[in-house]
Order: sequence, then C-alpha cells, then structure tokens
Amino acid sequence: MTVRKGFKVVTLAVLVIVGSIALIWPPVLWNMVLFLPLIILGFVDMSDKKHAIVSNFPVLGHLRYILESIRPEIQQYFVETDVEGAPINRIFRSLIYQRAKKVNDTTPFGTKMNVYAEGYEWMGHSMYAAKDHTKFNGRVLVGGPDCKKPYSASMLNISAMSYGSLSKNAILALNKGAKAGNFAHNTGEGSISPFHLEPGGDLIWQIGTGYFGCRNEDGTFSEDMFAEKATMDNVKMIEIKLSQGAKPGHGGILPASKNTEEIAKIRGVKPFTDVHSPPTHSTFSSPEGLMDFVKLLREKSGGKPVGFKLCVGKKEEFLYICKAMVSSGIKPDFITVDGGEGGTGAAPVEFSNSLGMPLRDGLAFVIDTLNGYDLKKDIKVIASGKIFGGFHIARAVALGADMVSSARAMMMSLGCIQALQCNSNVCPVGVATQNKSLMKGLDVEDKAQRVENYHEGTMNSFKELMYAAGASEPSELKRKHINRRVSMNTVMHYDEIFPPVAPGAYHIEQPEKELA
Repeated sequence: MTVRKGFKVVTLAVLVIVGSIALIWPPVLWNMVLFLPLIILGFVDMSDKKHAIVSNFPVLGHLRYILESIRPEIQQYFVETDVEGAPINRIFRSLIYQRAKKVNDTTPFGTKMNVYAEGYEWMGHSMYAAKDHTKFNGRVLVGGPDCKKPYSASMLNISAMSYGSLSKNAILALNKGAKAGNFAHNTGEGSISPFHLEPGGDLIWQIGTGYFGCRNEDGTFSEDMFAEKATMDNVKMIEIKLSQGAKPGHGGILPASKNTEEIAKIRGVKPFTDVHSPPTHSTFSSPEGLMDFVKLLREKSGGKPVGFKLCVGKKEEFLYICKAMVSSGIKPDFITVDGGEGGTGAAPVEFSNSLGMPLRDGLAFVIDTLNGYDLKKDIKVIASGKIFGGFHIARAVALGADMVSSARAMMMSLGCIQALQCNSNVCPVGVATQNKSLMKGLDVEDKAQRVENYHEGTMNSFKELMYAAGASEPSELKRKHINRRVSMNTVMHYDEIFPPVAPGAYHIEQPEKELA
C-alpha cells in the first residue's frame, strides 16, 4: 500500500468515527462543519509531493501562498513610498488619474523627489518667459517630400496597443477619447478592429511581422488587403513595426484559446489555431528592402505618411538604414523610437529587463544619426517610453523628438490600477482582458472623457513648461534646457551628455567614425 493510499484509509476511518460520534452527540456535528474541512485538508497536505512547505506544515503552509498572492497589493497600497513604485510610481499614477478626472493636480509642501540624488533631472527656466503663445497650436505636420497626404498630428498620441491585448470597451473608449480630443490612436499590430472604427477617431495603422489584417493564408504580406484598409478615411498614417521596447527581437504567439472567430477575422487568420508573430519581417531582409517596403506602402495607401518603429539595438544597423535612405532617395515620413523601458503587455523577463536601448539614449542616437546624414529635415521622430507628464514631453522634444506617444498613461486614464495582470486575462478594471464580466465595468462614455481630459491636461502642462523656459514653440527647446545631476556636486546639461551632431556631418563611406 502506498503512502497516499494509506492516508486515504486513515482519512476515511476518521470520517467514520467522527460521523458516528456526531449521531450520538449532535453538538459535535456543528463543530465538524468548521473543523472537518481543515482536518481533511491537513491529511491531504501531508501527502503533498509538489510543495514541501505544505507537506511539512499542513494547513498553515497555505498562508505562504495566500500572502504571496496579495503581495503586489500590499506593496502598492501600504509599503511603497510615492517615489519608489514600479514600473510607474505613485506620483505619476496620481497625476494621470487627477488629470483624467479633471480634478486638482497641484501638489502642496514642495517636491518629494530627492533633488540631490544622482539622476535627478530638471528644466532650466527663464526670467523672461515666452509671451507669444500664438506660434504653437499643439500640432505637427507629418509628411516628407514624397507624401501626398500629410497628416497634422497632435504632439501627444496613443501608443500601440492591439485589440485582443485590450478589451473591446477599452479600445472604444480610447478611440472615442482620441476623436473628441483630436489626436491619433495607434492600432497596435493586431490590425484594425470594428472598435477602432466605430467612434471615428484618427488611426495610425501598425503593420507588424505577422501582417495581421493584410496577410495571405501563408502569412506573407498581401498588397491588395493592405490597400483596402490603408485607404480608409480613418487611417491617417502607417507604421511598420520592426521592434518594440518591451521585447525587441522577439516574436509572439496568439494561443488558440484566445484566437476567437472575431479576432481571427480581424487579423486574417484561421480561428482556434496558434498564430505566430515571427521576430523579423518576411517581406524584406535588408535596409534597402525596408526602404522599398516604405515606398510600396506609401503608394498603396494613396500617399499617406509611412514610417517605422524600432527599439534601437545594434547602432550599425540603423546607420545602414540611413545610408539606404541616402543611396535610394527613399525616406520614411516618420520614425518612432521606442525605449527598452516600454511595454504594456506580456514579455519575457530577460527581454523586458535586459534587451534594447533605453529611450533617451536611443532617441539621441537616432536624432544625431539622422542629422549626421542630413535626413532629419524630412523625417519626423516620435518618442515612446514612459511618457506620463509635461516634463517627459519637454525632455523628449529637447533631445530632438517632434512628437510623443504614450500607452501606459492612456491605460491609466481609462482606470488601470497597475494590478500587473495584463497577461493573465483577469484585469480587475476591464482594460486588459477579454473577460466580459470584467470589461462590463469599464464605461465607454465616462472613460473616453477621461482619456480626452488626460490628453488636454498633459498638453497644457507641456506648453506651460515650454513657455517658462522662454520658448514659444517646441523647436526652440534644446538639450541645454535639461539638466541632470550625475553626482552630488556635478550637474551636466543634456547637450554635454548627448553632444548634438551638426547636419551633414557624416559621410556615407565612414561608418567607423560615426560609431566612435
């Protein structure tokens, strides 16, 4: 007889004995209602082969797993300080919530930041604040010399998040908020869903390696399917996703269990099958091929702005892309630089923590390289990665960005509480889930208004900072405006940390010098 069978026999014997006593003495029966389940659980725990702590400490051992399961909530609500929380600390979470609800977002009694700590950053203001507030209207015209339909974009837009990762109600609220606030909503690589189209907000259609929404049955790119969607009025720009900050160089999989008939129809795949997103594109495999693909998408979309998104990895690869622009004469209308700190959904821990260049380093490198080859004048650059407030926009603009996009801040404006359950389908506020019982709590009308409010409040904050620095428009913000404490008694301007490169300083045949 095995140990497990022995415990079963003992448990049965105990039940028989207790049952007999209960028939003779009824009060025992009521005690057993409380204690009998614990006794049975104890016997089962003693035979547990998988969990040593439960086997050694029957019943009590389960407390360890209960406490572990609520650790994130305990940490967030009772332990962490306002400046320590991660990925987004309480200061910025509160700021986003307050602006989304349009309540008082000022703070009393001074900063909670340690202004003498290494890494503290601030913006230099001017005694002569800008008085001309007519030069800047919050818009950026995206479209190079070959673009027939340039798009006047807001400086702050919704970064890429797919339907499937986010719920139907979340997508509806985001797009409805974008429509009301006159800013753009990036579809993510999951393609254009009916919920992106219904409210009528402007869309940036992202084309990923899976070519969802414009793919043939074998997973290759379909020009005809692309043209059909890209020419829709809602679609204002097309973004080729080369990599993303959360997991650069990594593909993905849509498991069969989540690949419903609705999602399969949207993405152009067979329902109830595993669908893989490869780590690289099959349509091109060289910088010249990427430029040809940009040209093709621009033609098939009727001349709309086309660009690509990347998290910088090997610097030389971006250099060769720039060389291909120079040699071919084909240029993207925009480039989105995603930081290694970005990401809203699930990613392998090692990829999320240890792969990809952080935003400020990647952004400065891309801007400097484009300037070095005298390409920046025709290409707008979008910065993405932990953009929460006006200072984050100003910092990115000072580094050279023309626009920014945000994902996690927009999720929080919807009501995201940073429960860190985005990859488990149990998001408690109905943002990152397909569970209908959870998403019904997300009221589309209310949350759409909050998305619009957050956008408006953050853009106003950026403008006020810009004017305080003495700048009347974003182009007047320079790297010298941003200061960083690099040690207790040393402060450096961004133009010292990231020395700018003069337009045309690079030569196409000298890659070694450019990387030095």
